[in-house]
Amino acid sequence: MSKHPKDSTAVLSSVHVGKTLDFTKNSVETAQVEFDGFVGDKHRGYMRGIYEGESYPAGTIKRNDRQWSAVSIEELTMMTKGMRLQESLTAETLGANLCFEGIQNFSQLPKGTKLLFPSGAALIVEDYNPPCHEMSEEIAKTHMTLSGDSPGKLDFLKVAKKLRGLVGVIDVAGEINQGDEVHIKVFDAERMKNFLAE
Repeated sequence: MSKHPKDSTAVLSSVHVGKTLDFTKNSVETAQVEFDGFVGDKHRGYMRGIYEGESYPAGTIKRNDRQWSAVSIEELTMMTKGMRLQESLTAETLGANLCFEGIQNFSQLPKGTKLLFPSGAALIVEDYNPPCHEMSEEIAKTHMTLSGDSPGKLDFLKVAKKLRGLVGVIDVAGEINQGDEVHIKVFDAERMKNFLAE
């Protein structure tokens, strides 16, 4: 049984774009999305290189299925509490383009789910965004726990499992604004299966 209703709404809490080499992105009130990604963002493009753990030879270039990344307020809170951090993890810290509020189990939205914005812009979920060692080590350097210690280098990897957020592609170009009420159209695999069986 699905963890999400077929249709729901969420509020876009913040928007972030950036080209820096580190994970951080700048907060903006408005962003333009085109078919190759967020204008002004380092992950913009139709193609990308492979990441650690992907099942392709080194140097492979593939379709960019990570034109955007997103997290949720609820899961950021869960990760912060799980690591017992003094300072909250944020979308900027994790290098996400979008931060949503108001949808439970955000990271478990299935592939094919559509995020529909008031302007007509539409994003499609491609995959869960697993935490990486590099980010876990960076958080260990820049954050402190409630007891005044640095987190362990692997703490974020452990706590962020199934909470790290989503990545996807642009389906319809348009404008995205902080505060947008976003329609979440959850992909219904069972309905598609039944349709194909007819």
